[in-house]
Amino acid sequence: MYHFRTIKTTLLAPLILLLATACAAPHPPVEQSVRYGRVAQVDAVTLDSEQHLGLGAIIGAVAGGVLGHQFGGGTGKDIATVAGTLGGAYVGNKVQQKNAAPKAGQHVVVALTNGVAVSVTQPADPALKVGDNVYIEGTGESARVVKR
Repeated sequence: MYHFRTIKTTLLAPLILLLATACAAPHPPVEQSVRYGRVAQVDAVTLDSEQHLGLGAIIGAVAGGVLGHQFGGGTGKDIATVAGTLGGAYVGNKVQQKNAAPKAGQHVVVALTNGVAVSVTQPADPALKVGDNVYIEGTGESARVVKR
């Protein structure tokens, strides 16, 4: 029985770690368009978090339940599993709330060299000022204004 429990623990821990890191895997590089221009306007904004609400509590509950299940026997094991699940959900939720706080951003209007104006909302870059020569990298939600 002890041998099976060790194998189960050895297999579950890497699986949980793999599931947690799979959510944070970077996207493969893709070709992007680049447009050149000059900053016409910069306004401060607040950006909402990109955190998926509830995910921290779910991951915390699973991890806490697995850890709690390692202790006690019989009814004690069940109590430890439930306590671990509840404690893990609470801690996971608190960690996610800390990371889900709104962030400083900016709305940048760029006058392109072809005469078209483009606006981009992005994380704050204090180096960007009105009149700076810049380029816009990417399109859509992934577009970013970068100083040349």
